[in-house]
Amino acid sequence: MHLIREIERHPPPDSDCFPGTREGVLKGITDWADSPVLFNAGAPHIYWTHGYVGCGKSSISQAVSQKYGQKGRLLASFFFYRNSGDRSRMARFAETLAGQMVAAVPATGSFIKAAVKAEPALLTRGVSLATQLERLVYRPFSAAVKRGLIFKTLLRGPFLVVIDGLDECEDKEEVKEFIQHLLDYFKQHPSTPLRFFITSRVERHIKEYLKADGVQLDDLVAHGSDDDILTFLETSFSHRAKEDDVIAAYVQGHGQWPTRNDMKTLVHHIGGSFIFASALFKYIVGPLDDGLIPMTRLPLTLDMNPGLDGLYTYTLAKSQRLPHFSDVISTIALVFEPLPIAGIAELLGIETFEHSFVNLFQFKGLRNFLD
Repeated sequence: MHLIREIERHPPPDSDCFPGTREGVLKGITDWADSPVLFNAGAPHIYWTHGYVGCGKSSISQAVSQKYGQKGRLLASFFFYRNSGDRSRMARFAETLAGQMVAAVPATGSFIKAAVKAEPALLTRGVSLATQLERLVYRPFSAAVKRGLIFKTLLRGPFLVVIDGLDECEDKEEVKEFIQHLLDYFKQHPSTPLRFFITSRVERHIKEYLKADGVQLDDLVAHGSDDDILTFLETSFSHRAKEDDVIAAYVQGHGQWPTRNDMKTLVHHIGGSFIFASALFKYIVGPLDDGLIPMTRLPLTLDMNPGLDGLYTYTLAKSQRLPHFSDVISTIALVFEPLPIAGIAELLGIETFEHSFVNLFQFKGLRNFLD
């Protein structure tokens, strides 16, 4: 009998932490995750990192998931992603966590099977999210702990559940139900060797829960990221110079590019957003169908209004001369769920190999806009 289905969960595009960045943030998280729970009931079970779009929350979640997956202490992870079916809803949230938990801690499987046998409706929408989490995740895990079935692993530290992008879940009432039940559960069971790492933006339906007892808050914006942005830019431009003959020739004839002052200005212009830094770098180095070389595009980026809006406005304005522009942009605005490039072409009756259509999507800013 098939009891638990797992969703294959891929993190959002370009979500890995860039090497050498976010080291201080990650150390704070690992210090919390590695501190004991069984003999330290006062330690917070929930670590909540919050910040605006593009400041690196998903990158950090991915790094934490990989680290504790390698340690054998990642119980489960769920990366919410807006407008992505099951990944943007709570419909299979508890079931997915349970399925991953069985893979990480096989000893919990028998307890889950017993729960489903006693209450078959657990795998349907006929019961509340709180009941599903209680019966399919929290109780089976606690039962395995009490029977000493995972004692050796717990000697290395508590297990971890990673929940990324909670604000991107469309079921706001169930998000509130999940948070409230999680807080209540750990209040009643303070010695449970289980921790939740959660990231989100601070939206209205989430804000009221952030300052609750048992939650350790971390404002990602408060961590100065200019040094990390500089590391990303320096490394990225250095690698690109080895691959791009135009940049290599310019450096040979004129010296370092971008200059230190260029880098300083870029970092200030970016304002701490890794999404903006990545999009801006891709725009500068091309290749684009605008006839400009990277050295010409660099000063143009500094004349744009700060933020992604300025980059998108410039990119879309340059794209308007291309055939199909209005049709493609209108389609993007009107479809209920994102479509791949091939899907847009099929919907509009455009051949994907058609030169003008391909050129439209060669604009890196437009690609990032579509993502």
